[in-house]
Amino acid sequence: MTRQRSLSGTIPSMETLHEELKDNTIIIVLGASGDLAKKKTLPALFGLYRQGFLPRDIKIIGYARTQMTRDEFHQRATSYIKNPDNDSEIASKLEEFKALSSYISGSYDDGASFDNLNKALEDIESRYQAKECNRIFYLALPPSVFLPVAKNLKEHCYVARNGINRIIVEKPFGKDLGSSRELMGNLKQYWTEEETFRIDHYLGKEMVKNLLVLRFANIAMGAAWDKNSISNIQITFKEPFGTEGRGGYFDEFGIIRDVIQNHLLQVLSILTMERPVSFSAEDIRDEKVKVLRSIPSIERHDVLLGQYVSANGKPGYLDDSTVPPNSVCPTYAACTLWINNPRWEGVPFILKAGKALNEAKVEIRIQFKDVTQGIFKDIARNELVIRIQPSEAVYLKLNAKTPGLYTRAIPTEMDLTYKRRFAETKIPEAYEALILDVLRGDHSNFVRHDELDVAWKIFTPILHWIDGKEGPLPRPLPYPYGSRGPKELENFINKYGYKRSNEAYFWPVTNMAVL
Repeated sequence: MTRQRSLSGTIPSMETLHEELKDNTIIIVLGASGDLAKKKTLPALFGLYRQGFLPRDIKIIGYARTQMTRDEFHQRATSYIKNPDNDSEIASKLEEFKALSSYISGSYDDGASFDNLNKALEDIESRYQAKECNRIFYLALPPSVFLPVAKNLKEHCYVARNGINRIIVEKPFGKDLGSSRELMGNLKQYWTEEETFRIDHYLGKEMVKNLLVLRFANIAMGAAWDKNSISNIQITFKEPFGTEGRGGYFDEFGIIRDVIQNHLLQVLSILTMERPVSFSAEDIRDEKVKVLRSIPSIERHDVLLGQYVSANGKPGYLDDSTVPPNSVCPTYAACTLWINNPRWEGVPFILKAGKALNEAKVEIRIQFKDVTQGIFKDIARNELVIRIQPSEAVYLKLNAKTPGLYTRAIPTEMDLTYKRRFAETKIPEAYEALILDVLRGDHSNFVRHDELDVAWKIFTPILHWIDGKEGPLPRPLPYPYGSRGPKELENFINKYGYKRSNEAYFWPVTNMAVL
């Protein structure tokens, strides 16, 4: 048992104990032939191995239906691991990583296939000097096979004695409240809440994890963090590309399920929760659930939907051959949420996400209220901007006197740009951070069952409306590929009190050069 250390490196006042896996551990990646494993899971495991964070004598087994030789698996598993400068240290570590990795093919619904997997695990474990055997099962799989795989793992590959079992489940966790409850309820038949890690990779991003420190380690921040000072908050997700052949998958879920209901709502909960009594997983997740329970279901008039059309030589959503003809699936959505508690009552939280937009960006924009009128008129509002990706940064837009002989206020910024301030520091990939948390047994950055339930309660009515289960299907507004979104967006956010400065403000070119 190891004590979890706080962010400052010291033991927190409320100590929490986790079962950290240091030895005799096998990580089994199910769905190892798929894109998620190839692009995210296996490169993250290599990153942790290279930095010395995986348990001693770790073994990694890929499992999928695809027939592959060990060499073919290694080629696929390392295809997204980059070594542009032919660094000999990386090349050497990569060969070591291949040596400790192997592959087994088998069905997802056949018990005999999992018996075969278990024999391979027991063969590895027979060489352990200690009796302890730990197994982590990473389900890099579509939700359609979650349950048969979870059942077969429990019945055929579970270490019943002298060891720890953990299972990592990827989103989506259902499509609405009913399907989520059914999925999670069935999963609980085989795996306990303590053994289950529901992964949302946004909770592993550096700037999302930094929100706790920014909020609760700074008196200056906390003093203005409520309805008395804040006018509105926007959380924005932008992608500069469309579905590009993935329309069949995307059309089944849409932008709200794909991004807003999980990623952006997770950011919102950390941004608005009350201070937890400790950094323990349950204390943090208790506060997240409390604030989510204060959010009523979204009203239709608080939603703006869009779908991109062809422009600038790029195809529209309906031009994708994998998209059903005449689909009304939204590729852009802006949803305004309200939090009915003493801190946030009356403050609109606008969650925006879209594909085929003008840039790649995820950021939080907190706009403060106007200063008292009198000596200043038509002065720009203060804004705190937290850039989650790319190019992590925190900057406060404030007013200062322009240099010279005249007294005139202009908008400028106090700037913490990570690539300049922490130039020598490598920011870990989100999947690296979260897999390490699983090894440490720390649930802080994973979604708890009741947190998932209340999140679906907020969004299910609006999703049923969009799916046509409650009246006519709403038709999304068209917006050109490469634009900022539907032209109606500006009026939509303005009605919630957002004010764009009359002064032309640009994120400085000198900063962008550093970025």
